[in-house]
Amino acid sequence: MTYRPMFPAVALAALIAACSQEADTAPAPEAPAVQTAATDNIHGFRIGEFQAWALRDGSLSFPNDNETVAIGESAEDTDAVLTAAGLPTDEVSLGLQPLLVRMGERTVLFDAGAAGQMGTQGLLPQSLTSAGVEPGQVTDILISHGHGDHVGGLVAGGALAFPNAVIRMSQEEWAALQADEAMAELVSIITPRVETFVAGSEVIPSVISVGIDGHTPGHSGYKIASGEDRLLYIGDTAHHHVISVQRPDWTIAFDGDAPTAEASRRAILQRAADENLRVYAVHFPFPGLGRVERNDDGFVWSPEG
Repeated sequence: MTYRPMFPAVALAALIAACSQEADTAPAPEAPAVQTAATDNIHGFRIGEFQAWALRDGSLSFPNDNETVAIGESAEDTDAVLTAAGLPTDEVSLGLQPLLVRMGERTVLFDAGAAGQMGTQGLLPQSLTSAGVEPGQVTDILISHGHGDHVGGLVAGGALAFPNAVIRMSQEEWAALQADEAMAELVSIITPRVETFVAGSEVIPSVISVGIDGHTPGHSGYKIASGEDRLLYIGDTAHHHVISVQRPDWTIAFDGDAPTAEASRRAILQRAADENLRVYAVHFPFPGLGRVERNDDGFVWSPEG
């Protein structure tokens, strides 16, 4: 099944600065003690004092034809990179796993999956339940950007899928989402719950937004901190755990401003390697948790565990 964003990146002549909507102040019900179910669709780990889970939503795949990733590169060069990593060369596959973190009284979801669209399996609801959390207990949803595989799961059956959650995204990303006619129904449903922020701000306690330019107008990563522990959620900075990491300058169709995205990708990879950062990559093989290491004059993904 071919992966295509649900909407193209939108170039705006002016940012909509005052787009934050006042959220309903009714508190979400307190989540009970965590009782997780044994399943391959969740992966639990800790960020300092916080309990976290990778939540499998599904997977995406598309032909390895140099029309989606490695645009403009030769088939021989692309196949060589994949073969050296022990991967097939007929298609390219991506994971899709939103991140869930319990932070004291907050239960925070990072991105919301595709809701079964775009050829995905729509596993997020059952993965969330396996982690011991019901949709009404999610207090905050932090969106990296407005592509369908990250916001599609915000809505179910024409209503909010997470009725008590504040939906947070950058001002620029919300402006782009509002401007996209294909997303009009979703926007109308989520508007009362949306709050926006500027890049580099503390979005909620212990989470700072990281502006990562090029993929979409306001694409955001998130740095989660607890004690001495840190985790960098990179959103769609890098899509493929081999091609995007080992060849960050290769063009991918999903980036709205490819040259800027490529520069941002290399900068984030360099920062992650230099600072030995623990990284969460939503599209890398499940659970998307690991580190970036230097390899000669480039980088390589080292999955955790």
